[in-house]
Amino acid sequence: MKEIRFGPNTDDHDFEFKTKHARKFIEEGCKVKAFVFFKGRTIIFKDRGQILLLKLATELEDIAVVEALPKMDGKRMFMYLSPKKKK
Repeated sequence: MKEIRFGPNTDDHDFEFKTKHARKFIEEGCKVKAFVFFKGRTIIFKDRGQILLLKLATELEDIAVVEALPKMDGKRMFMYLSPKKKK
């Protein structure tokens, strides 16, 4: 299990960089736990965090399956991705 951490205000370049790492992890056969960590007052941007995680899921839909949709756990919103089964 590998983890990818985002902030609610993650920029496009950082998002692409972390998506590339997640793609590499999934291609190696690892599961990925992507999460958005909310610090202090950023908790009011829950919608941005959810949009970020769903965007990651759509970027990786060709090689990954979403095991669990984004949900909150304290100050973290997380989602699990696993590699698709090969035929």
